Amino acid sequence: MSFKDLQLADPLLRALKEEGYTSPTPIQAQSIPEALAGRDVFGTAQTGTGKTCAFTLPILHRLLADSSTERGRPPRALILCPTRELATQIHERLTTYGRHLPLKHVVVYGGVPQGRQVTGLRNGADVLVATPGRLIDLVAQGHADLRQVEHLVLDEADRMLDMGFIVDIRRVIGLIPAERQTLFFSATVSRDIRRLAASILDDPVQIDTAPESSTVESIQQDVYMLERKQRHLLLRSLLMNDGVGRTLVFTRTKYGADKLAKVLWRSGIGADAIHGNKSQRARFRAMEAFRSGEKLVLVATDIASRGIDVDDITHVVNFDMPIDVETYVHRIGRTARAGASGVAISFCGKKDRDLLKQIQRQTKANLNVIHDLPELVEPDESEEIPQHLKRTSSPKTIARERAKDRDPRPARKSNGRTSPPKRKKVKGKWVSVHDDDSSGAGARGGVSGSKSSGGRSKSQSKSRASGGGTGSVSRPKKKGKGAAKRAWKKAGKHGAQGAEERSGAAGQPRKKKKTSKMGKAKWKAKAATSGRKGKVAKTARKKKNRSSTPGHRGSPGYQKKKKGR
Repeated sequence: MSFKDLQLADPLLRALKEEGYTSPTPIQAQSIPEALAGRDVFGTAQTGTGKTCAFTLPILHRLLADSSTERGRPPRALILCPTRELATQIHERLTTYGRHLPLKHVVVYGGVPQGRQVTGLRNGADVLVATPGRLIDLVAQGHADLRQVEHLVLDEADRMLDMGFIVDIRRVIGLIPAERQTLFFSATVSRDIRRLAASILDDPVQIDTAPESSTVESIQQDVYMLERKQRHLLLRSLLMNDGVGRTLVFTRTKYGADKLAKVLWRSGIGADAIHGNKSQRARFRAMEAFRSGEKLVLVATDIASRGIDVDDITHVVNFDMPIDVETYVHRIGRTARAGASGVAISFCGKKDRDLLKQIQRQTKANLNVIHDLPELVEPDESEEIPQHLKRTSSPKTIARERAKDRDPRPARKSNGRTSPPKRKKVKGKWVSVHDDDSSGAGARGGVSGSKSSGGRSKSQSKSRASGGGTGSVSRPKKKGKGAAKRAWKKAGKHGAQGAEERSGAAGQPRKKKKTSKMGKAKWKAKAATSGRKGKVAKTARKKKNRSSTPGHRGSPGYQKKKKGR
């Protein structure tokens, strides 16, 4: 069977051909005809089998029949999903499949400002992809109108129930018209899932393409029996092996994800972490680096496992065992997608043996349990790391190195008479040098004299102008704080050169400037208004004013009355 046999619109078939899709998967071949007929669908399939394409293609086909270009039109299709990454992935698939259609798609999720999302809704949208929390906020603010929704899709419904979105889902369903088409897809099925599906679906077509809680047969599943202290050494040893490409590592906690990423980074392997506490910008940057191959190791938590759809993931590592069988199925489902093969590795301790038995019983998979571990040694700096796993400098390190090599003072423009001073880096500091003084000696703090003096210091210019001879004392180089700094000030300010600066002519002491009493009073008043001395002076003036006020406690008249009593 091919996609042409499903009787999809020509623009959709053209987009599928451009993407290289030739034949549908089992879940697509069974669900697309029923969805095109307008029936409700309850589909269950393994991860990586094309469930996103199974519900996006029929929705786009049915919306194309009655497309509208009215500005500000409310959405007619709503797709709910649990995480931001999954919402972004679905929106990208809609854009890819509908590239030749006059339909608009908008995605809304939390963790980012809502300005652009509100603008997209105001401009009009045919398909709205949303997480439940942000959608309810936008509806409460009056930015989203769900009264004309004709198609409702619940993707990864089991994960939404695990994350506690059941109340939000029911609130959203209450805002949608009762006459609608509902498509319900999940990788695992539990009692709660069946109960929720029975309450929102109307005579659905149930499609099961795989047994409940089953894994893909093309995944090789290995289990290493070891305790937690040795896990990071074993992980590093496995990553160094040949044939290990893009690897996804799962931890149970957010703190554990950050800690493991730092341990791998310090050992020379480029890795990044992604979890719910990361900002949307940080999560997007980590995913882009993982997709592009800049970093081939990504450490994630379970909250991000449903939204990671990256091609060519060769290995999935369960650094911490999952809490249940369904989470295990979703974790290892990140590899061997679209018919490819992959390897799933799990680290199991004594406390996780009961869970391991439960996984074997429910998934009925052949788990290769390994007790003989390879030789584990601490990482050595001399050990050579494969080129594709080598870490790169972090953005902060790159900025710091660039700042060291950047001249802090911009070059001055020439005025036509003198050229701007040349600058070079000497012992980690930028100094100005001239053609006649390449070493920069005599420059105060790495800066030479003014351009009007032709490279000479200011004191030398003054002494020559005043006829004081050519011999002048040069200031020693500033070495730092303390005694060296005081010696530098003393030689520069109070030496022979300083004496010449203070004198109007050589050998003639400068006369002191006369200051009148009124001038001193003004100076004291000005000093009294600044700093700590000013506060003390103000307090003294207040006390003086109070003592001169008749009847005040500090006045002489009040004190006399007090003594008379």
